[in-house]
Amino acid sequence: MAHVDLSSDENYEPETLLTHPPTATRRGLFWSAWLLFWGLVSMWAFATVRFLVPRVSYEPSSIFKAGRPEDYPMGAVTLISSRKVWIVREKEGIYALIAECTHLSCQPRWLEEQQIFKCACHGGQFYKNGVNFAGPPPRPLDRAHISMGNDGRLIVDKGKKVGIDFILQV
Repeated sequence: MAHVDLSSDENYEPETLLTHPPTATRRGLFWSAWLLFWGLVSMWAFATVRFLVPRVSYEPSSIFKAGRPEDYPMGAVTLISSRKVWIVREKEGIYALIAECTHLSCQPRWLEEQQIFKCACHGGQFYKNGVNFAGPPPRPLDRAHISMGNDGRLIVDKGKKVGIDFILQV
C-alpha cells in the first residue's frame, strides 16, 4: 500500500481529518427517547379521558309531539313553555310559532284581549300570524314545521323553519 504524504499539499490543514460535524450523542438520544415516551403517555392519557367523557347533547330534541289537534280549540293560541313554541289554531288549520322575538330572542307574551304578541324587552309587536307591525323586530316570528304523526298527534320540528304561509290543514 502506498503511503500518501499530505503535508506537501498547500490546502492541507492539520487535524481536519479528525474533526467532523457534531453527531448524536448518547445523552441526546436518551432525552429524545424520554420525550417521546412522555409524549406517547400523555396522548394515551388524553385518549382515555376523552373515551370516558360521554358525547351526549343534553338539550331537548328539536322534534317533539304536541298533542292532538282536538286539544287546541278553534282560535286559541297555546304556549308549550317547555319547548318555547306557540301552537295557533285557526279555521284554515294549525301552525307553530317559535316563541322567540326576532330582535333579541326574548319570549313574547300573547295578549288575548288585543290578539297580539308583545315582546316586553323592547316593545316589539306581532299579529296573531306572527307578522311584525311595531317595534324593532326586523322580521316576523319564525314558524316551525308541523305535521301529523301516524298516531294522530301533531309533530313539531323547531329545527326546520317554514314560510309565513305554511299552515297544516286539519
